[in-house]
Formats: sequence, C-alpha cells, structure tokens
Amino acid sequence: MRASGGAERVYLVDDEPGVLKALSRLLRSAGLEAVAFGSPEEFLARVDSSAEGCVVLDVAMPGLDGLALQDALAARGVALPTLFLTGHGDIPQSVRAMKKGAVDFLTKPVDDEVFLRAVREALARGRAGRSGREELARIRSRLATLSPREREVMAGVVAGRLNKQIAGDLGIAEKTVKVHRGRVMEKMEADSVAELVRMADRLGLGPRSGT
Repeated sequence: MRASGGAERVYLVDDEPGVLKALSRLLRSAGLEAVAFGSPEEFLARVDSSAEGCVVLDVAMPGLDGLALQDALAARGVALPTLFLTGHGDIPQSVRAMKKGAVDFLTKPVDDEVFLRAVREALARGRAGRSGREELARIRSRLATLSPREREVMAGVVAGRLNKQIAGDLGIAEKTVKVHRGRVMEKMEADSVAELVRMADRLGLGPRSGT
C-alpha cells in the first residue's frame, strides 16, 4: 500500500473504533493521510514491504498484541517506524520493551500536539531510512559493475594499501594497479578515497567490518 497524491500515510491499528475515528480525524486535519485497521490481522493482510509512512499500534488487542505485530512486520521486511499507544501507562518494564525500535510510547488519552509531534518524528525517521536504503542499493549496483580484478584493487585501496603494495599482493604491475584504481573510482562514482572507504563500509567490505 502506497500513499496517493504525495500525502504521507499513517497506519492506525486499534480495536477501539472511537480511537481510530478520533485519530484519523486529527491526522487529516494536519494534512496527513490516515488508514485505519480494527485488528492486527486485517493490517497484516494488506500491508507489504513497499509500504511507506509509519504505523501507530495499540498495545493490548485481541489476538496479536502490538509487540507481536511489530515482530511480524519486521519478519516480513516492512520497515515502518512504529509508535505505540496504550491505556496502561503504569507498566515500566513493558514500556522499556516497547521502546526497543519504537519511535515513541504514548498513553491514552494522548494529547493532540504530543501525538502529532510523535507522528511527524516517525515519518521523518521513515524518510531517512528509505533514503539510506536507496543509497545502499545504488552503491551495490555500482559494485556489481566492477570486474573481479577491480574488486581486488578496491579492497586494497580501502585497506589503505599503496599502489606498489597492491601490485605486490596481486602480482601485477604498479601501472596496472593505477589503471584499475582509476576505473574503480569512476565506476563507484567516488570523488576521493575517503568516499570509497565510506561506500565499502556501507557494503560491509571496509577494514572495520573485519574483511
């Protein structure tokens, strides 16, 4: 499910119709698109990994509770930032558990401004996460264009090896290393070695990743 018309979508999952109605009205008044679900099962039946926005979950619901739903979303690869709502604010251990990976934990009845502020933070986190995933996908596609030898040279470069050291490691001429190095920088669209190292770190190929 994707938002239409450029509006950001907030998924509401709560077994209380009155809560869904009130929160939907509040979100729409703030220019946000709200989609309400009366049960976790209904939400899971319709959501997929392409969903964008954030999700607001009630903690205590029949069947799956909010925590179980959060786990189910993660298992499906649905990367939606999560806000928790509960009518039981006196259980600090549960609060700490729910804060794991959650943007916020709000108690009912929730103040309108507090709720909207938390939703906007969750949406911003979702945008940042999508941007990061899209950047990683671009880096991976560039890496796929490298030849096996270019990958070997790249590994040496990001490890801080000099051209003559890489040449010795690979048993090739230093001038050949220079040629491969230039191609690596061009194909990876890296303006500096520091940027190439950052890309390698994102890919899990950098020296700090133990490779």
